[in-house]
Amino acid sequence: MKGKTELTTLLILGILLLCLLWFFTRQHSKTLEAISQVPVRPVAPPDATDADDGASASLNKTRPAGSAAALAGKLTSRLTRPGVRAHEAVLVFKDADGYRRFLARAAQTGAEVTGKIDPLAVVRVRVRAYDTFAGELLANAGDYGGVAANTFVETPPVPDDRTTHPQVPVRDGLLAALGVTTDTSAWGRGVTIAVLDGGVAPDATLSGGRLKYLDIGLGYSGAAEDSAHGTAVAALAAGTSADAQGVAPAAGILSIRVTSTDGKSDVFTITQAIVAAVDAGAQILNISLGGYATSEALDRAIRYAGDHGAIIVAAAGNDQASRLVWPAADPRVVSVGATDATGQQVSFSNSGPQLHLTAPGYGIQTAGLNGTRTLFSGTSASAPVVSGAIAAVMSETPGLTAAQAVQILQSHADDGGTAGTDPDYGNGVVDLGWVMARNDPARADTALSSYFYDIEASTLEVVVQNRGAASVTGLTLATDLNGVAGKYVLPALAPGASTSVKLPVDAARLTAEGRLLVHGQLLNPEGFTDQVPANNRKAVVLTAPGK
Repeated sequence: MKGKTELTTLLILGILLLCLLWFFTRQHSKTLEAISQVPVRPVAPPDATDADDGASASLNKTRPAGSAAALAGKLTSRLTRPGVRAHEAVLVFKDADGYRRFLARAAQTGAEVTGKIDPLAVVRVRVRAYDTFAGELLANAGDYGGVAANTFVETPPVPDDRTTHPQVPVRDGLLAALGVTTDTSAWGRGVTIAVLDGGVAPDATLSGGRLKYLDIGLGYSGAAEDSAHGTAVAALAAGTSADAQGVAPAAGILSIRVTSTDGKSDVFTITQAIVAAVDAGAQILNISLGGYATSEALDRAIRYAGDHGAIIVAAAGNDQASRLVWPAADPRVVSVGATDATGQQVSFSNSGPQLHLTAPGYGIQTAGLNGTRTLFSGTSASAPVVSGAIAAVMSETPGLTAAQAVQILQSHADDGGTAGTDPDYGNGVVDLGWVMARNDPARADTALSSYFYDIEASTLEVVVQNRGAASVTGLTLATDLNGVAGKYVLPALAPGASTSVKLPVDAARLTAEGRLLVHGQLLNPEGFTDQVPANNRKAVVLTAPGK
């Protein structure tokens, strides 16, 4: 009997040991799982074939094999790949307690703290010992809300001319391209635009004590090329000189250099600068930089800006891609594409469903270094035009928030591309003339707004828009497509509304001849006085694909 009792006791103890072993193994698996599911949103660059091998460098897309050594190997791979700052990681903590606990033990984590953002519970580290750092992540997985490589954020490349279609430079006609004919000297007063860039050089067009600087650890200006970019951006937003005119010449500029000695920025620095700009009181943050990756840290910074009433305006990118760069790709950011002097999308401008607005961004005369003037192209130029437009609207309507100003710009934008919102133009092309006259009950303006050629359907869509204050009935559209005339009675149009007519295109003839000439004219009803009659006519040359 005693032997059976001892055997039973041993069996029970064995079962208990197996249960304990299973429990600890399961807990270790959960720890690895917690690290493997760190929230990131990778976006591959336009030419990437594998998002996981792109620039986002999520540390945790594949679960480690179950040991610190396995995780250390993955960390080494992810933190040394192209497109990231080597051996750097951006750590995001779930809460303030986890953040403080990490800082208290930081010296024992195998990583050196090189930066931190208290309001976001975000830390930048340089990994010194990967095995030790991997052990830290495994042992304290419950503290972490995100772990990612510190990916590069760069100035969009100088756009190539990739089209045979004529693109018209804006030159010194920025205000005219925006539909502005009135005095703008007070536009932007009381509003601060933060320029997160390579630094802004002093220039006469930014005079009057309006240019301020905020150092987040990189100094005030970078190499000449970086400062030239930032100076051009600032001048387009708030320049006063006739030869370097900005949109909001009374606005203040807060320059925050975000590029290091290599001319590049990164996700942590952009995140840090967003928080610093918001804390300094900037209502509008212009970021004419981008990259095809984001992180939880940047997500928190964008949320922080919104929670404090600030708006981020960012360049869509110059890659002629069907996706936007970050931070422009975030729907909470005002993303901006580029148009030429005629309001046509330029060939290099990125497109995507997140695009908010388009604005002049081709061959605009603006400030260079040492008092010179230069022609500036790219969505980097379009973004500060929109930043200035937001500041202008805010200053003209005291008490208006930046977000409300954006809504006004979007609801009073010239319809481009297809009727309504589309990936190439977003909500349309900025029209400050219309925006500033939006409260005039007598405003009357109908426009032949745009053409859009649908290759697959072989149709040409002609878009007509009512940019006036009252509904219009009795509109007629007259067209001539390479000698084939047509006339179309249009439906009543409410203020701001668009309609369109789709014309059949002889695709065989277009291919044979290479191009077709299109003329359109909008005929207003009798007794209607159009205040902007110039936009009632539009002619384009339709070019065969590949020609």
